[in-house]
Amino acid sequence: MKLMFLGAPGAGKGTQAERISEKYSIPSISTGAILREAMANGSDLGIKAKEFIAAGALVPDDVVIGIIKERLAQADCNNGFILDGFPRTVPQAQALDEMGIDMDLVVSIEVNDEDIVERMGGRRLCSKCGTSYHIVHIPTKVDGVCDKCGAELMIRADDKPEVVKDRLVTYHKQTAPLKDYYNAKGKLTHVNGNDSIDAITEKISSAVDGIRG
Repeated sequence: MKLMFLGAPGAGKGTQAERISEKYSIPSISTGAILREAMANGSDLGIKAKEFIAAGALVPDDVVIGIIKERLAQADCNNGFILDGFPRTVPQAQALDEMGIDMDLVVSIEVNDEDIVERMGGRRLCSKCGTSYHIVHIPTKVDGVCDKCGAELMIRADDKPEVVKDRLVTYHKQTAPLKDYYNAKGKLTHVNGNDSIDAITEKISSAVDGIRG
């Protein structure tokens, strides 16, 4: 069972990938996480990735694809996996096809841009212990102060509205075309990312159960 989650930054892909991973006992594979793992392990591709990141450059497709291929060859992927954050472009999706990896289901979590900006702009992070909050959905007892350690909260640089808007432009230009790519293959399903977390999980689970027969 090979699943892929698509969606704009802040749409909730990571949360749902974690939940579906636990429910069906298949690993959730995040591009960022496996890049960090490859670099920590000191693999040849990990070393290459580290060089690009250290230089402030994007890791090239061939390196990312190579690291993904190594990860998918591990034993815990034998019964399936969830791709979260990969592919980001149609050429990367085509590279997956060339590896013989045929996705069973691609889930697009749909949230409009205005809601994404509001959602991410409301996120707050403790400057000391790293606990995450949201001014609407997970507020602190005292405004701007961490419930756990009393330190000041901060807004992550990539959660600032102007940065989020730039990230959304990149998403629509580079990643959103994947929806047409997988829709043409009959693999795509949409879920409303503004529903409750539980409702979204239930809809994704229903779609997964449908392909499992």
